[in-house]
Amino acid sequence: MNKEILRKQFLAKRSKLPNKDAEEKSNIITNKLLDLQIYKNSSFIMSYIAFRKEVRTKKFIKHSISNGKRVGVPITVHKTKELIVSELKDFDNELVIGYYNILTPKSQYIRRVSPSIVDLVIVPGAVFDKDGYRIGYGGGYYDRFLKKLNKDAVTIGFAYNFQLVDSLPRSKYDIPVDYILTEKQLISCKTRNI
Repeated sequence: MNKEILRKQFLAKRSKLPNKDAEEKSNIITNKLLDLQIYKNSSFIMSYIAFRKEVRTKKFIKHSISNGKRVGVPITVHKTKELIVSELKDFDNELVIGYYNILTPKSQYIRRVSPSIVDLVIVPGAVFDKDGYRIGYGGGYYDRFLKKLNKDAVTIGFAYNFQLVDSLPRSKYDIPVDYILTEKQLISCKTRNI
């Protein structure tokens, strides 16, 4: 099966998830993340801001900021298909609806930081396989961004358990995540200690 068909299939499946279930599963995933040593040891986290039925990230982002962690959120540059990391200090007041109806920093709150200081990245996706490969939304933004991280940065894909498959089609440009965290399990995709 090709990527486009899988993307459509899993996004359709995810869109049918009731809001109550998305909220409950997201809370479980958030709590599991907060218990991980990787999270506790991190100092600068980059996380997507959830939209539609993605695993929710608002609670986790707000918790991280209030507990003294630095948090960056992605800004998409459509012309170059790249992600810029902007440090977020106040979830409730610094964001505005941007492209694709995704919350993005207001222009006066863009605080660009180098990907090299990020030590933990929370990665979205439509579907993941057990080796950490993912199908996103088709722009290749995250694959380009993940190449810019320092070698010690850890990447965790956030997904609902039904977004997991045994294997996905891959290209030479695809960058796998280190871990996948769902409401039911933490999958270590590479031999990394946590």
